[in-house]
Amino acid sequence: MTAAGTQPSPSVEVDVLVVGSGPAGAASALFLASYGTGVLVVTRYSRLSDTPRAHITNQRTMEALRDMGVEDTLLALATPWELMGNTTFCTSLVGEELGRIPSWGTDTVRHADYELASPCTMLDAPQTITEPVLVKAAQDRGAKVRFDTEYLRHVQDDDGVTTTLRDRLTGVEYAVRSRYLIGADGARSRVAADLELPFEGPGAVGGAMSIVFEADLTHLVAHRPSVLYWMVQPGAEKEGVGLGVLRMIKPWTEWMLMWGYEVAAGPPEFTDAAVRELAVALVGTEDFEMTVKSASPWTVNHHFATTIARGRVFCAGDAVHRHPPTNGLGSNTSIQDAYNLAWKIAAVVAGTAAPSLLDSYDAERAPIARQVVERANQSIADTGRILTALDLTDTTDVAALERQLALRKAPGPEGEKVRAALREAIAYKAHEFDAHGVEHNQRYASGAVVPDGTPMPGYRRDPELYAQPTTWPGAKLPHTWVTRTGHRVSTLDLVGHGAFSVVTGVGGEDWLAAARAAGEELGLTLTEVPIGPGLPYDDPYGTWAELREIGDAGVLLVRPDCYVAARHASAPASAEQAHAWLRDSLRSVLGR
Repeated sequence: MTAAGTQPSPSVEVDVLVVGSGPAGAASALFLASYGTGVLVVTRYSRLSDTPRAHITNQRTMEALRDMGVEDTLLALATPWELMGNTTFCTSLVGEELGRIPSWGTDTVRHADYELASPCTMLDAPQTITEPVLVKAAQDRGAKVRFDTEYLRHVQDDDGVTTTLRDRLTGVEYAVRSRYLIGADGARSRVAADLELPFEGPGAVGGAMSIVFEADLTHLVAHRPSVLYWMVQPGAEKEGVGLGVLRMIKPWTEWMLMWGYEVAAGPPEFTDAAVRELAVALVGTEDFEMTVKSASPWTVNHHFATTIARGRVFCAGDAVHRHPPTNGLGSNTSIQDAYNLAWKIAAVVAGTAAPSLLDSYDAERAPIARQVVERANQSIADTGRILTALDLTDTTDVAALERQLALRKAPGPEGEKVRAALREAIAYKAHEFDAHGVEHNQRYASGAVVPDGTPMPGYRRDPELYAQPTTWPGAKLPHTWVTRTGHRVSTLDLVGHGAFSVVTGVGGEDWLAAARAAGEELGLTLTEVPIGPGLPYDDPYGTWAELREIGDAGVLLVRPDCYVAARHASAPASAEQAHAWLRDSLRSVLGR
């Protein structure tokens, strides 16, 4: 044992220590280990997640996991895309339907947008599925994992971080010496608190409870498959998740019931009778058997850090963006935080980048933390439009609720007005359930991006609803299908894998030669991606030529996270100019 407040001598040394094994921590371990960086993950818990909290897995996250080679594993275990989409608003599962909204790009109108944006599908993969996949893959690649290990404190110096941990089984405290520390320890992050990160937002704005139970409800939902069924029920609290919710965990036999409560009043008591009463109300009949697996309260948060790193310590995931599950952004943003950070740490550890590269993590991801927190909370507010359409301020007045629900079926102007308003309110929930642009339109501005002097392209459609691909520096490389020896391959599959890539076309030979020369000079291996007739990759559909926004002999420099770092629109004036431009662009991005 070590006296409180003293720092034990380091007994473990590692490149990166990750605190937390949730989506951000597990993904950080996977990415770092895949890049050959030594990583140790510690978690105070004795196991990985035993509750299926975060679950929507969007295309951008799947692209990152595809890059790591675990996409197929997750596909085999998760609920597939085609079963995700009939988000239903009703009075109960057996009661009246108020309307449905096709979701997550599953309807005919929006599906093409999703297909065009990514080689990956959406999935419903609860944490109970995702975390084991990520952690096992990380361990297979050399990551070390320690359970029952509690973070106590850390101290930074010029050369690294000394972190004190406690073994929760023995009580023994010991120190880990690492070059960098990642705090991925959730919404009550002690790492973020020790860093004294500045937060904005009101904090806890509502309360909700989640009850996970098993019950075969196939006969009530299989004809309208969905992830979410929303219930306009007496007593549903807008301060919680908006309305009562039944969330599918496993089709169609495992469920999560979500119900709001007033934070000031505190969570209700989870008695067997109370849990059964809620489930019966939302299902709408007593004619089903259920087995309760867990019941827990949680807070609906509106809180984000405006700075997400200090020195050698970085925070990711719920540690720096705390918000409700609306829009399904939680685990996705957490994994994408890790994808942004890991290649940068790996490059600094390997000596190919200066430590200043790491400043770009805060510059690029802190604005995303704000964006997703604001969007998720706005989606709860948007749910209130449904009650407004019914001319209700809340659902506590049962007689008024029943009267307005009856009015939506009545002939005449009043009924017509309610029906039109309700259709509009439900359709507006596309900003929650089809926010494709929120997922794909993230643009970065930092030292890890070299501007080309052009303004960011304006959005032609709603930037929250629609993805708009561009090769503008600071945007994700667009996906389209090209071919290799006649076989179709995504442009995203040609880049990434821990390396910078040089994408060019016919007449771009000088860029490829420059990639080899600059790579040798800087200690890097750059991936060469020549696309065009007679080149290793062809563009038979002509879609890459439409998307690339540069000439045949122009070039894109793409980062390991598949973001465009720099671009040159046309052929270089000479081989020497190509070498100088590419070398200087790389040096700028890498802080060298």
